[in-house]
Amino acid sequence: MTIQRQIKLQYFMGRNMKKIINYLDYFICKMQNSKNLSDLTIKSYKSDLIKFYDFYKTTKDIGSIDIIKYIEHLRIDRRLKDTSIKRNIVTLNQFYQMLCDDKIIANNPIKSLKLSFKKERRLPKTLTVKEVSKILRVISLNLNNSSTHFTQFLNVRDAALMDLLITTGIRIGELAALTLEDIIYHEHTVLIHGKGRKQRLIYISSQETWDRLKDWLKIRNSVKCNHDKVFMNRYHGHLSIYAIEDIYDKYKKAAMINHHSTPHYLRHTFATNLLSNGADLRSVQEILGHSSISTTEIYTEVSNKRKKQVLDKFNYRNKMVF
Repeated sequence: MTIQRQIKLQYFMGRNMKKIINYLDYFICKMQNSKNLSDLTIKSYKSDLIKFYDFYKTTKDIGSIDIIKYIEHLRIDRRLKDTSIKRNIVTLNQFYQMLCDDKIIANNPIKSLKLSFKKERRLPKTLTVKEVSKILRVISLNLNNSSTHFTQFLNVRDAALMDLLITTGIRIGELAALTLEDIIYHEHTVLIHGKGRKQRLIYISSQETWDRLKDWLKIRNSVKCNHDKVFMNRYHGHLSIYAIEDIYDKYKKAAMINHHSTPHYLRHTFATNLLSNGADLRSVQEILGHSSISTTEIYTEVSNKRKKQVLDKFNYRNKMVF
């Protein structure tokens, strides 16, 4: 008997389920071992299915669940947007399909539903170049005011971290996953582990950013720790994405910029300015690690909007009267 069969028998001793959570655990286990998914994607699956479990935890028969009622719950009670509801339904569809494939239920109830969602195309939110300059100014001030070894540790780390986000446009999850082996010194390049476990090389074009990264690595290599990640917290442990968000919050407050902004604004700002300055769409797609060029195309709308604002305000022809 195979290990997969043993797991299946352990969880599924009949057509009726004792607890939905057992099926969810099995689904996550199967997804982790059969598909090339990132940890963040797996985490999203877990979150969606736990919400599903919480709503239907008293149900005895998985086939009796009313999907329409659950969608209404997501829309009305949880007030989720169509994009979030659609993601939840995609997760559930895969969950039900697994149950069908393993002959736990006869049919996938979601396949028979005709669901339609509004395709929301929101423009990415960015910072102005002036706002990014303010962040860099705060970084420089902090570096000059490092009075102790501990403040130097934090300020040099933050300078390298923030400048990398600004200069490369990488995601905070990619930054957190960066290891010492991912740094290619002789080419001023870092190997990025993106979504779907896809890898890409990013050249660090700013010498100041590269110097700040090297300064941090000198400190990092002088400290004992039990991991190979480039960035660490104050206790020398692995720096999480939540810690990176906190670091960004600290600098945006000090710089007194858009208080609604998140680290992802830096990625949007990076992409928009590449296109505004003449970079071609295909190159920007590869740099950002987008699987589809349609994802990158949305930045052209932001870029064109900004060009229009500049031309409306500064084009000399607008003020010429005959």
